[in-house]
Amino acid sequence: MMNDAQRAVAKFLQSLRERNSSQHTIKAYKQDLGSFVRYTGSREWKQIDHVTIRGFLSSEYDKGLGKTSVARSLAAVRSLYRWLAQEGIVEQNPAALVATPKLPKKLPRVPTLEEMNSVLDGEMPEVASFPERDRLMLELLYGCGIRNSELVGINVDDIRPSAEAVLIRCKGKKERYVPFGDAVKAALASYLPARQLVLSEFRKNTPALLINQRGGRLTTRSVGRIIKKIAVAKGLSADVHPHTLRHAFGTHMLEEGADLRAIQEMLGHERLSTTQRYTQLSMKHLISVYDQTHPRAK
Repeated sequence: MMNDAQRAVAKFLQSLRERNSSQHTIKAYKQDLGSFVRYTGSREWKQIDHVTIRGFLSSEYDKGLGKTSVARSLAAVRSLYRWLAQEGIVEQNPAALVATPKLPKKLPRVPTLEEMNSVLDGEMPEVASFPERDRLMLELLYGCGIRNSELVGINVDDIRPSAEAVLIRCKGKKERYVPFGDAVKAALASYLPARQLVLSEFRKNTPALLINQRGGRLTTRSVGRIIKKIAVAKGLSADVHPHTLRHAFGTHMLEEGADLRAIQEMLGHERLSTTQRYTQLSMKHLISVYDQTHPRAK
């Protein structure tokens, strides 16, 4: 026979199904809340406080679960308590007083210089529906280290060919100039006439540098889809996205001897500590090279 807690969990899970929550979420919550109910036993809701919930999390650690799994269990308990409050079963959420386990920050996997060259050298693959534009996108993301949102916000007038720089509108209405090299210049020279043809065909006029095939400004979602498609076609992993190229820019600049402050300025980071992540990425690369090549490391 089910106790009050078990009945409440069953009703909560049913409410998730009625809200069309994903099967994965429902299955995970059922598992985590099942463990929670078994831990609390016959205790009533008013007898379960934040100390009890901390004890439950400790018992999860004792089972050998990692921080990510324990954090998920706490999230399930918090969601349950929010529902209990909505139903008038409890007045307070003791899970809100329990700190989420601090998860280790995972450093992104950055393509190597050779991998980036393999993507940018040669012709665009057949999946590139607008090859001149798609090459320019890749060159700007990797050559300037800009964010996806900054990329789609660039207007034609923001390009300063004589200064070999582009005006970037950053977060919080800030602006910065980012230099670009010969690869971006060549891509621009190829793309701008193709862009004009599209605009003429659809009788459109837009300040946007990057446009779709109907003459409208390109969206961040479209950029992400295009970058992934081209990267996969060129042999990179399917988890590549526009921000991956930004990470590659910072990491490769550092590996080639660029000053950390200069990288900070180009990336538009407010704090140097954000830019210093690239020293960790670079160190990972150095350790990998050492392990593979030094005779005493084998």
